[in-house]
Amino acid sequence: YVAILGYTPILLLASFLGYLAGEFANSFVLARMKILMQGRWLWSRTISSTIVGQALDTSIFILIAFWGTPSLVNIMLSHWVAKVLIEAAFTPVTYVVVNYLKKKESVDTFDYKTNFNPFSIAD
Repeated sequence: YVAILGYTPILLLASFLGYLAGEFANSFVLARMKILMQGRWLWSRTISSTIVGQALDTSIFILIAFWGTPSLVNIMLSHWVAKVLIEAAFTPVTYVVVNYLKKKESVDTFDYKTNFNPFSIAD
């Protein structure tokens, strides 16, 4: 039991913390860049936010899950680069989905007054 499932709690913790930090950073960068770029250049916003978000997600996950493993930096860099390349490759799909949703919902939201404090209980 320990040999098979003993490592699971560490992987869950690493995954959860990496996901929280990475997704928060991704959302924040994406929203702020949309305002700064006045809604233009979706490709640069999605790729830039992925660069930041996945750097945090990957670093936190790899550091916690694989602490003590040789070549930790190489593992982090290779995973991070792969994730950013996947985002870049799927950018055309992102354009199709975003344009469809904007047309369908007749909405294009800008987060001017969004409170990005993850610990805030009330707006």
